[in-house]
Amino acid sequence: MKVGVIGLGKMGSNMVRHLLQCSHEAVVYDLADIAVAALAEEGAQAARSVEALAGMLNSPRIIWLMVPAGAPVDVTLERLMPLLEDGDIVVDGGNSHYVDSVHRAKRLGDLGIHFLDAGTSGGLEGALYGACIMVGGDRAAYAVLEPLLKDLSVENGYGYMGSSGSGHFAKMVHNGIEYGMMQAMGEGFDLLASSGYDYNLHEVSKVWANGSVIRGWLMDLVVSAFQKDLNLASVSGRIADSGEGRWTVEAALEHEVSIPVIAASLFSRFRSRSDENLSDRVVAALRHEFGGHGVNRKP
Repeated sequence: MKVGVIGLGKMGSNMVRHLLQCSHEAVVYDLADIAVAALAEEGAQAARSVEALAGMLNSPRIIWLMVPAGAPVDVTLERLMPLLEDGDIVVDGGNSHYVDSVHRAKRLGDLGIHFLDAGTSGGLEGALYGACIMVGGDRAAYAVLEPLLKDLSVENGYGYMGSSGSGHFAKMVHNGIEYGMMQAMGEGFDLLASSGYDYNLHEVSKVWANGSVIRGWLMDLVVSAFQKDLNLASVSGRIADSGEGRWTVEAALEHEVSIPVIAASLFSRFRSRSDENLSDRVVAALRHEFGGHGVNRKP
C-alpha cells in the first residue's frame, strides 16, 4: 500500500521505517527538512509540503498523522481538507483527546472524508518492530486500512474499538494504567532503597524481570535503566505528563468511575515537580526508556 505520513518525530520516523521494511510505499513530510531527507535516503518519497504530499497520492488516499496533539492536528487538517476527495482516509496516530477526535471525524465526514483515530502504543521499539494499535471510526475505512495495521503491529496487536473517538479513548485509559504501573514500580524501588538492606537495585530488577508475577516490558526497562545508572543518581525526579492521565481522571469524574490508583499516580507527578525521591527518578527513567521522553539530568 502507499501511505502519506505527516510528522516524522521519533515515533513517526520509526513507523515509516517499519512500513518500508514491510514493502509499503511511504510519502513523507515534516516541518524539519532533515527528518524528511533522512527517510528519503532510506527509500521514502520526500514531499516538500502538505500540499505536495497529497498530490503524490492517488485517491482513495491514506494519510497518517503523527503530529503532537491539539492545535498541530487541527492546523494540519485545515491544510489537508481542500486537497482531499470523497473516500480518502486520514488517520490520527497521535495521542489526541478523544473528544477532539469525535469532532474531527464529524467535520471530515461531512466532506466525505473518513477520519480514524488510532491510539498507538509500544514506544519507539514498537513503532519500528511492531506496535499495538487501537482504532476508532468508520468500520469500512478500518477494513481498507487493516492490511497496513497488520504489518505495523505485533501479532494480535491491533483491533477495531468502535465509533469515532473510541481508539483514542482506549489509548487514554491505557496510558492511565501505565501511569499507575510505573508509579507502583517507582515506589517499590524507593522502599527497597530505604529499607536499610544493601540492595543492588539492578540485581533485584533483573530477578523480578524473570519469572515473577510483576515481570513484563516495563520491568525489563527498569533493568535497562538501572544498568545504565545504578541508583539513577544522574536523573532528575521531575516527571512531565503529556495529558492522557489528566484526561483519564476527567473521564472517570464524568462517568462516575472510581480510579484512585490512576488519580494518585497523576498527583504524584505534580508532587515530583517540587520534591524528589527515587520513586520519581524511576518513573522519569522509565518514560525515557520506552518513549524517548526527555529527562532532566543533574549537573
